[in-house]
Amino acid sequence: MAESTRIAVDAMGGDGGLAVILDGAARAAADRPDLSFLLVGDEAAIRAALESHPALGPRVEIVHAPETVGSDEKPSTAIRRARVTSMGLTIDAVKQGRAGAAVSAGNTGALMAMAKLSLRTIPGIDRPALAALLPSLGDNDTVMLDLGANTECDARNLVQFAVMGAAYARTALDLDRPRVALLNIGTEDLKGTDIIRDAAQRLRSASHLPMAFTGFIEGDRLSRGQVDVIACDGFSGNIALKTAEGTARFVADLLRRAFSSSIRSKIGFLISRPATQLLRDHLDPNNHNGAIFLGLNGLVVKSHGGANAIGIANALKLAAKLVDDDLTRRIGEDLGNIEARAA
Repeated sequence: MAESTRIAVDAMGGDGGLAVILDGAARAAADRPDLSFLLVGDEAAIRAALESHPALGPRVEIVHAPETVGSDEKPSTAIRRARVTSMGLTIDAVKQGRAGAAVSAGNTGALMAMAKLSLRTIPGIDRPALAALLPSLGDNDTVMLDLGANTECDARNLVQFAVMGAAYARTALDLDRPRVALLNIGTEDLKGTDIIRDAAQRLRSASHLPMAFTGFIEGDRLSRGQVDVIACDGFSGNIALKTAEGTARFVADLLRRAFSSSIRSKIGFLISRPATQLLRDHLDPNNHNGAIFLGLNGLVVKSHGGANAIGIANALKLAAKLVDDDLTRRIGEDLGNIEARAA
């Protein structure tokens, strides 16, 4: 029997509550027989909820946490309560080696602050970055980072983000040589700030790494599938992400309104239903759930707070895949290679 991959789960985080977390864990366990969980939260509540998932019971260990982190709680306050909250103890399980990765659907700011303080950054990494998979028209999703952890970055930070994103893409997307680009206001070499142009110059000289730097990409090409990794500062990345999400909702609402405008439109909807369902599935955030804090001495995956059981399962399976492929080691090796070449 293969060695079990254990994931620590903040069982009390997220909008869906404990029931959704356990439903997601059961789905992930059904797909991966080698997966086991360290469920962190109210022990009595977890044991009661597990009665609905008898097959999950033997693959679960419970760590009692008397408190939870509020969705609007300040990171500074959450850090002071880390030793008694489900989120804090979930991260601590990774630090202590009891789990290979941590997954939480709770407060993003608090999760980042706790993870950074507890796990620290990989040698050579100045700042961790938040990365996620975005749907695209290409053969695979697109990795984008940073999505809000660092609002101001220098060229060195952008280079580190690109290297970390490429390592993540090799694991999550099974790519040997991911195509990497920097988000910019134009594709010409002279466009953008001095920081972006400096980062591009450094990445062009990193041809020895297992990635292909393609230059700059504009915001209207994010989902075209022309690149596999898009690196940017957290300010630009967060705006781009929210704009893309808003556009997807706008298109969905517009189609819904158009198809309900008349009898003829409703008939057209019935005819085109397979196509609209394909569109809905492609844009459903649950099918792309699981953002990761890259650059830490440990794996921490952030699930969307409103994720359903399918979304939670996808976040857990992503975390397990990153553990299996030893993503932290890959990032460290690539950074060591680029710094050695620069020296």
